[in-house]
Amino acid sequence: MKSPVPLKIVQLAFRAGLAGGVATWAAQLLTLQHPIYAFIAAVIVTDLSPSQSQGLGLRRILATAIGAVCGAVLSQLLGTTPAVAGMSVVVAMLVGYLLGAGDGAKVAGYICGIVVLDHSAEPWIYAGQRFIETILGVVIAWMISYLPIVLHEKQPDD
Repeated sequence: MKSPVPLKIVQLAFRAGLAGGVATWAAQLLTLQHPIYAFIAAVIVTDLSPSQSQGLGLRRILATAIGAVCGAVLSQLLGTTPAVAGMSVVVAMLVGYLLGAGDGAKVAGYICGIVVLDHSAEPWIYAGQRFIETILGVVIAWMISYLPIVLHEKQPDD
């Protein structure tokens, strides 16, 4: 009988859960300010394929750096109004696409908006913290991606 959920999806879910849990634990152990961002990065970049995980992770790191820097610069130059936040998202996304972040440009946009709206008092500190937490989550996801695939689906001719 065929499982309603393919085994590769089950294994991916377990890996993502493990990566998220380990990333959160590590961030808490290191007393990082926002462990949730290590968790998010780990879950988003986890894949069954190490090469896919690496590609997703590199785009995530690039997008985080772009969003954090754009948010810090723009909040200091232009303030923290909703209009500035919206315009900052546009700038960060365009910079992200131009620098090769691909779909990660959306991540750059939302991170930039968070910096402008909620962390403009100390944007560079938040940007640095956010970058460290993201790298932690990505590195843990990369390590988890090297775990061997345990279960394989039976082929029709088996």
